[in-house]
Amino acid sequence: MSFGEPAPADQQPDSFTFTGENLARAQQIIARYPADRKQSAVMPLLDLAQRQHANWLPRAAMDAVADLLEMPKIRVYEVASFYTMYNKKPVGKHLVQVCTTTPCWLCGSDDIKRAIKDTTGVQAGHDHRHSDDGQFTVIEVECLGACVNAPMVQINDDYYEDLDYERMCGIIEALKRGDAVPVGSQTGRRGSQAQLGPTSLIERAPDAVRAAGAPRAGEGAD
Repeated sequence: MSFGEPAPADQQPDSFTFTGENLARAQQIIARYPADRKQSAVMPLLDLAQRQHANWLPRAAMDAVADLLEMPKIRVYEVASFYTMYNKKPVGKHLVQVCTTTPCWLCGSDDIKRAIKDTTGVQAGHDHRHSDDGQFTVIEVECLGACVNAPMVQINDDYYEDLDYERMCGIIEALKRGDAVPVGSQTGRRGSQAQLGPTSLIERAPDAVRAAGAPRAGEGAD
């Protein structure tokens, strides 16, 4: 989560309407809930609206969600202002969230912030800051939940882990060019395995054993 919530954008669009495709998607989401509990769909519908509107959520979009769910607008505003994943101001094409909580800091998040500043001109802080070309919005956040692969950042929906100064610079430059960047660990680690590689279950079981299935705990093999 971020340190603080930015105020809503000063310039707001006059209206917001779900596209036909997104309206159908919204109805599918609402149908997951009992008819008298459809307001429970407020969070996924806000996310849907934000994705339609260039990754930020204007007041008109919140109002559209409130009307669709037949709930007071103020309750939708409360949800949107509480959760930091909803952007109340325009953001760049690439929203970079830099984790600086203890594990990432110990593993070099200061170098990651320096790499971002050197490649975008933006110094990560506790509010949304934008590059001059409008491509990048950068914000410093606390704990994105990938501590074992620290340091890491989230860019839009994707995690980039096991970073250092050079790797972070490479990611930013690739995004500037429009190149695809592999997500996840940037060192080839799978999941959260040890940095030196797997230390257990490193041999494949014989085909016959795999076909028979492993015995349950407390049972011996026949």
